[in-house]
Amino acid sequence: MKPSRPLYEREPELAAATQAVNALCGGQSAGGLLVFSGEAGIGKTALLGEIRAMAADRCTIWSARGGETVTSVPFHVVRQLLQPALDQFPADETRALFGDWFEITAPALGLAEPRGPQPDPQGVRDGLDYLVARLASRLSHRPLLLIVDDAHWADGESLAWLAGFTVRLSELPVLVVQAHRPQELADRKADWGPAREAESGGAAGHPAQIRVALRALTPDATAELVRAGLGDHADDPFCREVWAVTGGNPYEVVELVAKAQDRELAPVEESAGLLRELGASARGSGLVARLERLGTNANRFAWAAAVLGTEISQELAATLAGMSSAEAADCTARLRDARIVSGFDPLEFVHPLIATAVYRSIPPATRTAMHGRAAWAINQAGLGAAAASRHLLEVHPDDDQELVAQLREAAGQHLAVGAPEAARRCLERALEEPPRRGDRASLLYELGCATLLSSPPTTVQHLRAALDTPGLDDNARVDATFRLAAALAHNNQLKDAALSLAAEASRTAPGPGLMRLQAAHFLWEGMQATEDDGPTRSARLARNADHLKGRDNAERALLTLRAFDAMLRGENAQLVVDLCERALVDGRPARGLGWTDTEWGFELPTMVGITYAFTDRLDRAEQLFGEAVRAFEISGWSGAHLAFAHTLLGLVHRRRGRLAEAEGFLREGLRLADRAGSGLPVHWDATCLLVDTLIARGRTTEARRVADRYDFGPPYPSAMVLPDGPCVRGRLLLAEGRLEEAVAELESAGAALEPRGRFNGIWAPWAGDLARALADTDPVRAAQLATRARVHAERFGTDTAIGEALRCVALFVPPEEAVHLLAESVRHLEASSSAYEHAVARFEYGRAIRSPRELARAQKLAATCGAETLATLAQQVRTSIRSSE
Repeated sequence: MKPSRPLYEREPELAAATQAVNALCGGQSAGGLLVFSGEAGIGKTALLGEIRAMAADRCTIWSARGGETVTSVPFHVVRQLLQPALDQFPADETRALFGDWFEITAPALGLAEPRGPQPDPQGVRDGLDYLVARLASRLSHRPLLLIVDDAHWADGESLAWLAGFTVRLSELPVLVVQAHRPQELADRKADWGPAREAESGGAAGHPAQIRVALRALTPDATAELVRAGLGDHADDPFCREVWAVTGGNPYEVVELVAKAQDRELAPVEESAGLLRELGASARGSGLVARLERLGTNANRFAWAAAVLGTEISQELAATLAGMSSAEAADCTARLRDARIVSGFDPLEFVHPLIATAVYRSIPPATRTAMHGRAAWAINQAGLGAAAASRHLLEVHPDDDQELVAQLREAAGQHLAVGAPEAARRCLERALEEPPRRGDRASLLYELGCATLLSSPPTTVQHLRAALDTPGLDDNARVDATFRLAAALAHNNQLKDAALSLAAEASRTAPGPGLMRLQAAHFLWEGMQATEDDGPTRSARLARNADHLKGRDNAERALLTLRAFDAMLRGENAQLVVDLCERALVDGRPARGLGWTDTEWGFELPTMVGITYAFTDRLDRAEQLFGEAVRAFEISGWSGAHLAFAHTLLGLVHRRRGRLAEAEGFLREGLRLADRAGSGLPVHWDATCLLVDTLIARGRTTEARRVADRYDFGPPYPSAMVLPDGPCVRGRLLLAEGRLEEAVAELESAGAALEPRGRFNGIWAPWAGDLARALADTDPVRAAQLATRARVHAERFGTDTAIGEALRCVALFVPPEEAVHLLAESVRHLEASSSAYEHAVARFEYGRAIRSPRELARAQKLAATCGAETLATLAQQVRTSIRSSE
């Protein structure tokens, strides 16, 4: 396809674009990513314009552009992309396009007021994915082309969405074309830090991507460009000098040619000496000097436009410049004639290089004052504190309490639309003002809460500072300490979490606040993988909770913790379930203790569900965890919270013996966790359960791959893993035939768990697995382990625990007694909901009594569970028995 206007030496780039557009429009590929990079003025924008022209008749095109002065405006680029498309639909149809994502995502686009809990940024991004997919399906079979220019200046929220969205392009008829300056993008990523860089760089792994670096023009191409503007009579020395002055930068060549035309400069060798002076006027100080020659008003109006940045309102620019509408219109005309701005209302600078030069030419004090006036004008226009905040960030600290209040208000608005980084910037700037002494602690507290979902280490820093600063009232101190402990725990610092709670509890008066701190203290003490005196803590917890009726949330929290602890200890299961029932209201978490309630956190309903899962109340567990998924999805908590909810559903299916379903939920949990970060607590839980599930399915090699990918092994995290991590790793080593290593791992697990009184053999099956591992080498000790495990199982009293213990004991008794024990094991496991364990017990019983009928039932059960290896083994033993008869 021939370019609509001359583009010199861009044949490879145009060929790549043509191929991508043709593949998209011809249905040869669902979608892809095309990235052009190069220095300022290299021709990226012109190339994007050509791509737009070539696709105009075949694609729906949405475009956006980053801006140097608006990088702090959350969702700025996303709004440019999507708002024009959404404007085509009436309000009710627009709402329908969002589906269930409206409350979560529409506020980020400025289409609705935020409601409900603070959304997780990942949830907002997921909602944007859903919206774009719906819009793409409404485009009358025309594929969608998204063009983002100056992506290095896109706001972080938009870049994060684009990074995640491009990973999905193979599913959608969407081509994303980006252009950026590589050095500027690298500089911004360096400022973000590793977590944010990973978040915005997700597109790097997309399979259908093309990346092209634009190069400067050669002398020959530069000569063609010069002659196209000045005529064929431009001689070679003149053209070579243009190339030498501009370095082959297309923008600078075009500007230099335009200046030569303005000066009516003859394009011959005798004029070449004047080109360097003319070239200097196209950039930097030369451009500023050219602007100043247009007059004071035009210069001041250009300054105002540069401060406002992009999509410049002529009225706002006039207000900021302190001039009338007529004066502003005259200035616009002069700036347009000088090729400094384009458009009328809104205005744009002709090129980002011009915008940068004008902005940087404003004297610093004047620029700061203009930002302050811009913030005032935006507030006067009713656009809100969030819109004004980017200007407030540029104002120098001056003990202005009104500015502190505005920044705090803006932070709240940013949090409400899922932009915690923008909120953080506002609150950190407010601290610099500084706030009044009495407000500083509250501001630090707000700052800690703002980063709770995105950066636990940052949260820890700010909440500790808030607690060390005078000014927080009692309720705020309790809440700050509770959130500090949660952040420490999620940052793998459980011991510090418990110590912080104990310290604050010691200075807190009796009442609901103290009970909240005590409950949290019990929580994070008990969740530690290692503990100095677990039995004493458990006894203290029992004394505090056993008499409670669940009359308020503090009592319900203590009952939840007591039930969870009793389950781990293997106390009577009926007692454990009774504690859970008292912790709920009509079988559900009480108001304030729900999945998205922030006062107590999601850990408490999680513990109730897990306790039900390990006391054979799997229907109750599945109901609770299904509610968790719905609650997190409705609230847009699509990061680690939703990953954990899928992991918990995977636990339920694993306990039921629905191994294929369990694997699906656990892999989804890991996928969601991977989007949220790396090395998160949920990674340990999902990996542990997935490894255990794959072992049950007979896929040991696959289980090893998962374990290695997620570094599942020592050193273990400071928090316990669901189920016990060392036990599952020992089971994996056994499955691999690494007997000595397995024995060492299982012995270590037992040495850690027994002193704490944790005898639940379903949560931590070390004793049974160790007994099997030692059966040949140390049968006496193995039998002792199996017998003790049976005692604990019968004390606990669930059918799953008793059935599994009997199956293990059967290995170490005479054959006649073994058959009896296996028959009892089958009876218990058939009564439980643990279909996989039932299949194993029935297989062992059928093999012991050499019954093809029992083996057939075992084979059918195993196949239904998804335990392919067990099903095959049952078939083989059944065939062998029949052959020998």
